[in-house]
Amino acid sequence: MIPRLMNELLRDLLPERVWQTRRKEDQGKVWIEFTSHDVELLHRLGIEVDNLGPRLVVCMWDENSPLELGGYLVVDNVAMGLPSMGGIRLLPDVTPAAIHNLARGMTMKNAAADLPFGGGKSGIVASANLSPLEHTAVVRGFAHLLRRYTRLYNPGPDVGTNDQDMKTIAIENGLDAVLSKPADMGGNRIDQLGAAARGVVVAFQTLHREAERLRVLPQFRHLAIPPWEQTTLIVQGFGAVGANVARLMLEQQQHTGGAPRVIGISDASGYLYCATGLDIARLLALREQNPLVAKPYFLAHPDLTGSDCPSLKFSSARDDLLRENAFCFVPAAPQANYLDVDESSHPSMTVDKMGRWTMIVEGANTYSPDPKRQAARRRMERVVYHERGTLIATDYLVNAGGVIFAAHERLIPTPPAVRIPNELLGDREAVERWLAEHAAQFAELAEQRRIAAEKKCDTVIRENMIQLIDGLIADDDALPCRVAERISIHRIVRRESHRVASDIMVEMATVPSGCSAQDAARVLIEKNTDILSVLAPEGRVVGIVTDWDITRAVARGQLVDVPVEEVMSREVISCSPQDSILAVLRRLEQHDISALPVLSREGQLLGVVSADILATRTLYRLLLGENA
Repeated sequence: MIPRLMNELLRDLLPERVWQTRRKEDQGKVWIEFTSHDVELLHRLGIEVDNLGPRLVVCMWDENSPLELGGYLVVDNVAMGLPSMGGIRLLPDVTPAAIHNLARGMTMKNAAADLPFGGGKSGIVASANLSPLEHTAVVRGFAHLLRRYTRLYNPGPDVGTNDQDMKTIAIENGLDAVLSKPADMGGNRIDQLGAAARGVVVAFQTLHREAERLRVLPQFRHLAIPPWEQTTLIVQGFGAVGANVARLMLEQQQHTGGAPRVIGISDASGYLYCATGLDIARLLALREQNPLVAKPYFLAHPDLTGSDCPSLKFSSARDDLLRENAFCFVPAAPQANYLDVDESSHPSMTVDKMGRWTMIVEGANTYSPDPKRQAARRRMERVVYHERGTLIATDYLVNAGGVIFAAHERLIPTPPAVRIPNELLGDREAVERWLAEHAAQFAELAEQRRIAAEKKCDTVIRENMIQLIDGLIADDDALPCRVAERISIHRIVRRESHRVASDIMVEMATVPSGCSAQDAARVLIEKNTDILSVLAPEGRVVGIVTDWDITRAVARGQLVDVPVEEVMSREVISCSPQDSILAVLRRLEQHDISALPVLSREGQLLGVVSADILATRTLYRLLLGENA
C-alpha cells in the first residue's frame, strides 16, 4: 500500500524527533509539513532550498483509505500573490523532488504569464492500473487531504488527471478551491479547449514572424525562413498538448487554406513520420478510441502504394522521432530532458543525433531549479542554440496557455449567487442537481472567462516571444534559458513594485485579550497558521502571538491557565494598507520577521501580509535594484 510505503520512506529519511513533532493527524489522514527553513530535512527529500523557496512542502496520505492514496504538495513561491496554482500529477513514481521541480516551473510560468498568483504543484502517488471508479475515489480522497491548504494552493489538471477530476474536487471542496473545471461549473476546461496548445501555436506563429531579426547573430546569419504555410513541425507526445497543437494546425488549414504541416508525432507506441504531412483528422479520430495512435495509424495503411504518404515511416523506438528534420520541433511529452549533450541524464536524444530544426517551441514542463539540471540545460543550449543555430523558446514562456485559462476562474470571480451551498458539498448527486438548476448562469460565466483568457493568452505569449528575441539580440552570448529567467523575474519585480499591502493581505487569525495562552495555541492549530493577533474589546491590536511564543511558554511550563498577555509580544510591528510592497519587504527584513499585520489608522486589524523570508529577501534585492 502506498501510504505504508510513504510512511516507511519518511521514517527512514527523518529523525524520530521530527517524525513525532511534524506529523499531524485527523481521522487517519496524515500530513507532515516542511518549510524553507528545513534545509537539511528537505535535502533528504531531494529538494534543494534556494532564494525563491519552496515555501511549503507537504507529504500526506490517508491511512484509512481502502485504496492506495498518498501524495505531495509543494507551494514554491507566492511573491506574485495567493493562492499558488499548478496541476495535480497522478503517477505511480511521483516524488517530492519531481513535484518541487514542477512547482518552480509554475512560479516562473505564472510570472511570465503576468498572473497575480504564485507557483505550486501536487502529486498523487497511485497505481497505474486504477479502474475509472477507483481513479475517481483516489482523486476525491486527495481532495480531502488538500482541503486544509485551499488558501495557499488551487489545483488544476496535469499528467494523469483531467477536467472531470477537477469537478470531483470542486464537489468536495467548493468551486473556488480548484481550477479548470468543466463548463457546467463555469470553468475554462483547459484540456477540452486545448489551452496549453494554444500558447504553443501563438508562440510558433510569433517566432516565425520575428525570426528574421535573429540574422544579426552569427549563428543565424544564413537563417532560412519559409512562408508560414510551407513550414513543418514534429511533435513529441500526442497527449493533451501535442494532439491539440495538431488540431489547431488542422483548423487553421481548414479556415485559411494555409498552415504548417505536421510531419511527425510520437507517443508511447512509437513514432510516425511522413515528409508530405500526416492525416491529422485521422489521428484525432483514432485518439478518441485509444490514447495511443502511432501504431494504429500505421497499421491502418497496410498498402502504402498510392496513398497520400507512400513514404510513411513508423518505429516502435518513439524517441527516434527526434532524429527527423523539421522547421520546428515541439516537445510535448512528460519528459523534461528531451535533449542533452550525453547519455548520462537519459535524455530522449543526444544533441549529436538530433534532427535539423530551426526552432524548438517547448510544450512540455522542462524547467528545474536543481543546480545539476540547470548546468546540463546550459550545456545543451550552448550546443543547440550557439553552435547549431536552433532557437529555443523556454517552456514557461510558451506553455502558459493552460494556467492563463485556469487563472481566469479566479480573475473573473464566481458570483456569490452561483457558489455551491456548503451543505451540499460532498454530495455529488445533490451538487449535480444544483448545477443543472443554474446551467444558464454557468454557461454565461464560462463563456465570459473563455473570451478573456484567449485574449490574455495571445497577448502575453506574443509579448514573451518578442522579449525573448529582443534579449537574445541584445546579448549575443546569452542563452535562451537565461533570457527567459530574466523575463519572469522582471515581471515579479514590476508587479511587486506597484502593489500595496492591501493588494496581497489575507485574513489574520485572532484571539480576544483575556483569553488563555492555551486558547491561543488552539487557534494557531485550527487556523493552520504560525501567527495571530490579540484584540482588545474595541478591535484594536494589542499584541502578537507566534508559534515560537507558544513553544517558549511550554518550555517554561507557562501554558496552562496563563493569560495570553503573558506570552504575547506587546510590540506590534505593522504596516498600513497603502504601504508599498517595497516598504513592507524592508520592514520584514529589518525586523527579521515573516509576517506583518495590516492596521487601519485607528489600529483596527485589516489583514496580514506574510511571505517566506528567503523569497522576500530575494525580492527585496530585486526591488532595490529596480528602484536604485
